[in-house]
Amino acid sequence: MPTQHDITSAAPRLAASPFARVRPSVNSGRTRITSGFLAERMRTNRETSLLYGLQQLESGGNLHNLEVAAGDATGYHPTLTLDADVHKWLEAVGWELGRESSGELHAAKEKVLDLLLRVQEEDGYLNSWFQAVEPDRKLTDLTRGCELYCAGHLIEAGVVLSRTLGDKRLLDASCRFADLLVAEFGEGGRAEIDGHEEVELALVELYRETGEQRYLDLAERFIDERGHGLVGPGVFGPRYYQDHEPVREAETITGHAVRAMYLATGAADVYLEKGDPELLTALARQWDSMVSTKMYLTGGLGSRERDEAIGEPYELSPDRAYCETCAAAGLIFWNWKMLQATGDPRYADLLERTLYNAFLAGVSIDGRAYFYANPLEVRADHEAPHESEWSGETPWYISPAPEQATSHRRPWFRCACCPPNVMRVLSSLEQYIATSDDSGLQIQQFASGTIDAELDGRPVAADVQTDYPWNGTVTVTVTETTEAAWTLSLRIPGWAEGATVQVDEDAAAADPGYWSATREWKVGDTIRLELPLIPRATAPMPRASAVYGTVAIERGPLVYCVEQADNGDVDLGDIRVAAVPELADGEGPELVPGLVAVSVGAGVVTAPQAGAFAYRPADGVRRTETPTTLTAIPYFAWANRGGNAMRVWLPTE
Repeated sequence: MPTQHDITSAAPRLAASPFARVRPSVNSGRTRITSGFLAERMRTNRETSLLYGLQQLESGGNLHNLEVAAGDATGYHPTLTLDADVHKWLEAVGWELGRESSGELHAAKEKVLDLLLRVQEEDGYLNSWFQAVEPDRKLTDLTRGCELYCAGHLIEAGVVLSRTLGDKRLLDASCRFADLLVAEFGEGGRAEIDGHEEVELALVELYRETGEQRYLDLAERFIDERGHGLVGPGVFGPRYYQDHEPVREAETITGHAVRAMYLATGAADVYLEKGDPELLTALARQWDSMVSTKMYLTGGLGSRERDEAIGEPYELSPDRAYCETCAAAGLIFWNWKMLQATGDPRYADLLERTLYNAFLAGVSIDGRAYFYANPLEVRADHEAPHESEWSGETPWYISPAPEQATSHRRPWFRCACCPPNVMRVLSSLEQYIATSDDSGLQIQQFASGTIDAELDGRPVAADVQTDYPWNGTVTVTVTETTEAAWTLSLRIPGWAEGATVQVDEDAAAADPGYWSATREWKVGDTIRLELPLIPRATAPMPRASAVYGTVAIERGPLVYCVEQADNGDVDLGDIRVAAVPELADGEGPELVPGLVAVSVGAGVVTAPQAGAFAYRPADGVRRTETPTTLTAIPYFAWANRGGNAMRVWLPTE
C-alpha cells in the first residue's frame, strides 16, 4: 500500500527562475504524454526497464555496496561510481510514481530509499566506496573519487521525490550532505572541485526546491573555480576535466563529453537564477561552436574512445564515433536550460534531434539492452567483444571493451552510467514538451497528450493529437482558456520548410522558428499544423573529411541508416548513391508501431578482388555499378535484430 509520502503526491513544482525567458509548463501536473511513439517508449521504460534495472543493480553489486557501507554485508564491488547508478534509477522511479501509482515500483523505491538513509552518516556524508573501502580518504581526492558526482545524483533524486511525491526523506538527506559540502567548500572553505561535474546543476535544483541560498552560491563557486588548475593533471590532464580555462573564457567545449555537458548544464542553471550575462554569452558561444564543428548529425557528442572525449573541430569519423549515451542525455539537459534562458527555438530543435537519434539509439526497443557508445557505422566484419574482455581487472577509469563500437547492445555494464540515465530521461520526458511565459503557451515538442500552463495565475490548457514522428499532422485543441487574450505558439522545426498552420478555416505558411497567434481563445478552437515529413538527403560540411563525398538520409526529426538486415546480400561497403539520391517512403520492418522506412536508389560497385592491393591509380579504372534499391530505417531502431553492419553516411563517389 502507498505510504503517506506517496499519498501526498504533488505535481512537479518547478519554480519560475528569475532570468528564464520561458519556464517549464508542468506546474499543475496535467501535462501528460498519453499515446503515440514517445508514450510507447515511456511505457516500456516504466513496465520493463525500471524493474529490470533494479535486478541489475542487485546483481551488479550496487545495492550490495550500500549494504556493506551500512554494515549489513561484506565484500565490496568496484567501481567508485556505482552509487550514482542507484540514485539515477531512484530519480526515474520518482518521476514514474509521480505520474501514476504502482505497488511494485513503490515497494522497490522504499527498499532502496531505506537502504540509503541507513547508510548516511551523522554529518550527512553518503558514499559507499569511501565509507566501506577508504574511510580515511573522504573528500580528500575529488579528482579521482567522484564523490561530488555521486552526491549530485543523490541530490537530484531527493529533489524529484520531493517534487513528484511530496516525499521529503531523501530531500532532507540531500540537504544534510549539501550542508557538509557547503561547510567544506563554500565561502571561506577549501578551493577544490570534483573530477566529474554534476553536483553544480544538482545544487541549483536543491536551491529551487528549498530556497536555501547557500546551495546556489556553492554551485556558482564550483562553476567559477573550474578552469584554474584545481583538479591538477590527474590521469588525463586538465582539458579532460574542463579545468584548463574558465567557463566564461572558453570558446568551445572540449574534454570528456559527459563532463562537458553536465558543466554546461550547471552553468546555464546558475545563469537562470543569477542572471550573469557574461555566463550566458559564453555558453551560447560554446554551443554555436559545438553544433558547427564538433557534433554528429545524430546529436551525438564524443569522437574519441580514448578519454570518451570530444575531438578537434570536424573530427567526426562515423566508424570511430564514441557518442556516449550519457553525453546525449547531457545535451538534452543543456538544451532544455538554454531554451528556458533564451526562448530560442534552435535549442528545442537540437533537443529534438538528440532525443530521437543519439539518445534513443542507446536503448533497445524492448528496454532491456543498451549501447554505451553509438557509432554511425559498423562494418560487416567487425568483431563483437567477448564477455571476458570486460570482466577482468581493468582499471575503473578505463572504458571496458563492450563500450566500444559494436552492433550488440548489452544488458548492463560494469560502468553502467548510461542505462539509468536513459531511464530517468524517459521517465521525465513530459517536462520537455511545452513552456510558458506571462503571455502564453509554447508547444516545443510534438506528442499526443495534454498540455497546460498558468498565465499570471490563469489556467489554460490544450489537447494535442499526432502520429509524430511518422506523420507530420499535429492537431491542437484548446480545452481551457480565459477571457483575456493570450498567445499560443508552435515550434516549427528548422528542417520543416513548407510547413503550414490552419486555424479555423484559415491556412498559412509557417516558417521555421515559432508560429504564434494572440487572440481570445475559446474552448474548442483548433489549430492544425502540417509538417512536411519528406525524406531528404543531407551533406556534411567539406571540412568533415571523414564523411566528405557522402550523404545521409533524414525524414522529419529522424536520421536514417541502412542496416544489413534489410538489404540482403549487398555489402554495405560497396554501395554508392547519387549526390541527390532518389528517396521515397517505403516499407520497412515492424520494429515499432507505424515505423516508416525510406527507399534509397543506389548502385553496388564491383567488389575488390581478394588479395588485391588496397589502392589503385586515380585514372584509368572503370567502375561497374549494379542498380539496386536500399531500405533505410531510423537510426534509433538499428541493432534490434542481432549483430548487423550499418552505416548512416552513404558514399556518392
